[in-house]
Amino acid sequence: MSIRNAIASVAVRDLKVASLWYERLFGRAADSRPMLEVAEWKFEGGGWLQVYQLPERAGKGSVTLAVSNLKQQIGDLKKFGINAGDPVRNANVNVIMVKDPDGNSIAFAEAIDPSGAT
Repeated sequence: MSIRNAIASVAVRDLKVASLWYERLFGRAADSRPMLEVAEWKFEGGGWLQVYQLPERAGKGSVTLAVSNLKQQIGDLKKFGINAGDPVRNANVNVIMVKDPDGNSIAFAEAIDPSGAT
């Protein structure tokens, strides 16, 4: 198999509105705008999140973002005015979930044993 990486994607109604929200969420502008209806953010572990305008599919997606410090992530979200609620914890992972303006689910997950996650 020659797969080298993965790109997660979520559909939104209005890319301009969604891009502003994701810029706040990630603290930076998109790394790439390969097409008029697409914005992409690259992460240090090699993955990408692609946000694209397709109103008929908007709000039906989900993506999980791996983080190294969930407590810090919760604090960052609060600074942006995004309430993440209480983390869900189990033996393997701690997770919080937020929704983007279109209703897509964005999970932030911190592995208990970092050797098992990238």
